[in-house]
Amino acid sequence: MRYVRYASIAIFAVALILIALANREVVTVKMLPDEIARLAALTPAYDVPLFVVMFGGVLAGLVLGFIWEWIREAGERAAAARQARELQRLRTEVKRLKGEKHQGKDEVLALLDGAR
Repeated sequence: MRYVRYASIAIFAVALILIALANREVVTVKMLPDEIARLAALTPAYDVPLFVVMFGGVLAGLVLGFIWEWIREAGERAAAARQARELQRLRTEVKRLKGEKHQGKDEVLALLDGAR
């Protein structure tokens, strides 16, 4: 199974390298549209290879997707935490009740009764 994983990673790496080599042209990336840049008196523009723009877009999409999913699951994580606290409270109560049940009895009999 390990070799399948390594082969998959190698194929993915080769594909990324081929995409990068096929898209080496330098493009100008403007941070603001021309109209807004003229109003703000700023013209932030960078010359970068096209594959950097492509991989940056994919990476930005992944990060936004992970953040979106983390926010979406906040309610589920809170419910799981509530259930864990309730479970711990119930376990503590069961332990206390078992201790009260065997109070004043022989220790060996209490151990044998608790083993069931």
